[in-house]
Amino acid sequence: MAELVLGPVLRHVDATSATVWVETDAPCEVTVLGAGARTFQVGELHFALVVVEGLEPDGSVPYEVALDGARVWPEPDSEFPPSRIRTHPVRTLIFGSCRAAKAEPGALAADKVGVDALDTYALRMKELPETEWPDALVLLGDQVYADEPTPRITKWLAERRNGEEPVGEVVSFREYAELYHESWADPEIRWLMSTVPTSMVFDDHDVRDDWNTSRTWREQMAALPWWPERIRSGLASYWVYQHLGNLAPDDLAANELYRKVVAHGGDVRELLEDFGAAADREADGRKPVRWSYRRDFGRIRLLVIDTRSGRILDGDRLMVGAEEFDWLEENAAGDIDHLLIGSSLPWLMPPALSHFQSLNERAAGLPGWRGRLGEKVRQEADLEHWPAFRKSFERLAALIRRIGSAENAPATISVLSGDVHHSYAARADYQEPTKSTVLQLVCSPVHNEPPKIFHAVFAAAWGRRLARALRRLADRRGISPDPVRWEKISGPHFGNSLAALHLDGRRGRFVLETARAECGLVRVAELELRPPHS
Repeated sequence: MAELVLGPVLRHVDATSATVWVETDAPCEVTVLGAGARTFQVGELHFALVVVEGLEPDGSVPYEVALDGARVWPEPDSEFPPSRIRTHPVRTLIFGSCRAAKAEPGALAADKVGVDALDTYALRMKELPETEWPDALVLLGDQVYADEPTPRITKWLAERRNGEEPVGEVVSFREYAELYHESWADPEIRWLMSTVPTSMVFDDHDVRDDWNTSRTWREQMAALPWWPERIRSGLASYWVYQHLGNLAPDDLAANELYRKVVAHGGDVRELLEDFGAAADREADGRKPVRWSYRRDFGRIRLLVIDTRSGRILDGDRLMVGAEEFDWLEENAAGDIDHLLIGSSLPWLMPPALSHFQSLNERAAGLPGWRGRLGEKVRQEADLEHWPAFRKSFERLAALIRRIGSAENAPATISVLSGDVHHSYAARADYQEPTKSTVLQLVCSPVHNEPPKIFHAVFAAAWGRRLARALRRLADRRGISPDPVRWEKISGPHFGNSLAALHLDGRRGRFVLETARAECGLVRVAELELRPPHS
């Protein structure tokens, strides 16, 4: 009899439908609320995405998972409330990024990087009434760390690979799967993800640190004998574990690769890895594969942007290719109350870091030793955010200004980000005031921690004197004036954290909470969100 390996993970939910993802240890028929799907096979692993339709709008229904008719979820004697599908409008959305797997067992175990904020949130949530549960979860990158596994995975890899390069990093699809098994199998995380609809996007560590930082970085990776399998497997596993669930039922039905996978009847690992190899060529100017996606939660719109695989690294360096940015511009417009732009990498950085990244982009493009030095600094200091792709930084600023100045402008436009291992909120102001309040909201990490020296660096980078000095240098280097001004309104905050947006009509609140071993989640920031002059 087939058994449940991982999941259920509740993914796309709207007013009348939901998708539920599972991994099993053998081929089987998976059923949820009368809807069924046959598993597909990737190597030795088996997966299914069940599409449940005909749900009641604004409802809440508990569900079970059965494999070949035998119930496998919820688990016997579970201490958690029943998993539910809730189709009411989204009012509370939680988000964060950079969740390394726990090295120590136990829901509140504090390992070398502290307490896991998502674990801590799940433990609190299970004691709350359903009316106080969050309605959506957005994970903004680094769901797994392919290049920095836990000691358990490192030992498992050493035994499996017998010293083959790269030591201490995953390469194959099966090895990527083990990362997800470790990260998503915690009982509290498993229950939370079975109940809160979850949207996801990759960042660099889902593949490798500094993924697609520059053309030089890609050439360095391409020279490594194990890299082709690594990138193929990384993107294939991302498609299975993360991307599929981001899609609405209609998008799934129209997805050519998904149709081939479910109709295949055999092992589709080679098919998916060939797709992964093709997707990786977007940075070389080939036809793109769109990882970006749109979610509408009533009058709240979430646009999640691929800021990694879709980069253009030759000529005018672009964070997002022209075709994909056209898609972003088309989908950003609409009659909505709140526009949320999910970008794993912050758009508005601490000002000194922002100017430094734009200066470095200019320096790394110079010929000779100056360019080589600029590239070395870029890779060593992770200078790869929106300001390091200056044309894209300016185009996103122009898009936000245009949407925020329209007749039917949303009350707020918020860029939700992670990556930088500290959390903050910044408000943007244009020379011509917009009708929308424009915010950069950053929550990072959920479970990780930078070296302590970074605390001082990030705090100093918000200093006005250093920012002014670097801006003057940027002026002398011919870098265009900033299209927008911004200032920090909360932070920087350090520690493992989770952020929440509580949205009600055209108003809302941003709440940031940090996990403490001795007392759980502690509120460290709270901001009112409303249109300007309201």
